[in-house]
Amino acid sequence: MALAVVVGAVSGLGSWALFEALDAATSTRLETPWLVWLLPMAAFALGAAYHYYGAEANKGTSLVITESLAPPDATPERAPHVPARMAPMIFGATYIAQLTGASVGREGAALQIAGSAVSTLLKPFRLPAHELRLMLIAAMAGAFGGAFGVPVAGAIFALEVQRAGRIRYEALAPALAASVTADYVVEGLGRSTPMVSLPVDLDVSIVLKLALVGVVAGLAARVFITSLHAIKSASRRLVAWAPARPVIGAVATLALMGLFGRDYLGLSLPLVDSALAGVAADWWEPVLKIAFTVVALGSGIPGGEVTPLFVVGATLGSTLADPLSLDPRLAAAATLAAVFGAASNTPIACAILAVELFGGGLAVPAAVVCIVAYAVSPERGIYDGQRVGATKDLRASAPPRPRS
Repeated sequence: MALAVVVGAVSGLGSWALFEALDAATSTRLETPWLVWLLPMAAFALGAAYHYYGAEANKGTSLVITESLAPPDATPERAPHVPARMAPMIFGATYIAQLTGASVGREGAALQIAGSAVSTLLKPFRLPAHELRLMLIAAMAGAFGGAFGVPVAGAIFALEVQRAGRIRYEALAPALAASVTADYVVEGLGRSTPMVSLPVDLDVSIVLKLALVGVVAGLAARVFITSLHAIKSASRRLVAWAPARPVIGAVATLALMGLFGRDYLGLSLPLVDSALAGVAADWWEPVLKIAFTVVALGSGIPGGEVTPLFVVGATLGSTLADPLSLDPRLAAAATLAAVFGAASNTPIACAILAVELFGGGLAVPAAVVCIVAYAVSPERGIYDGQRVGATKDLRASAPPRPRS
């Protein structure tokens, strides 16, 4: 537990530093509009750096998840390990991507920084494989919980994201300790996520409407996942030289910007703020945010998926509120959590996240929308390192039946 607290402090510090840097990058880009035209050159530089110097680091969050699933009895040669270069590479790459307007997120980068930093700092201590695995889970919990100010959701996310449909509770205590510590560190350094308490008046008709919202949220997650994997596959098949792939994504991003404007570049947080304030979003806003994001991430521009999916969810909920006669703030808040929960196979964590961000009144709405969205979404999520097929795992581990 003491080590988990240290891991949480490291994870929180990494999230704070990244977010401060990205805030500065976003402000600079908004004040200097011509920077977006440097995106193709930036994409080429990032693609070349990862291709020639960080092939393993380019596996991103999926690598952190994969290493956290290492067998407890792994040999020292196969002990969980995330390369040290991942942290500085993803930090710099995400900064450059945000500075030049790529529609990529930041929380996935925070997970990578935490996993890399913790793995590197603990390497000299030669901890057993099972303890290293627990500390990687704690690092993910700290990064997620500290990033959003949601310590309980951070702990559950780190447990839930490893295996779709199955939570392993042996790491719950260190994950919660790390997440709470990271939250205190980030808040102590001056960053906080204010909770907005939303009034909720539920009845059967509203619950049924929220279930319908969940269906649409799950379909949005399905579109995002399918499009992302399709673009990744097409870029690898059509462009043999890896450093050129992000350039194509950058040029496509600039073309989309020319057609639809700059609102969908970078994190697009003003769209979330508007939706949560009750301003009705247009139907094309979640569609365009998906398009901008899958083009950037699918072509290999480094970054995260979390914030873009939050934007998709918030604007989608706002769009659905009026035709369903729902409170637009309620629909936006619940769907914000549901789209990412469905895409990452973490519905419980994201339902808790909504409660921690928007108050206890959102418990039932968030649970309904998140669980229905998860049921509609595909088994394969956005993280390649995540294991799926929990039922098969349970059958494999069950004791043999006695013969009659």
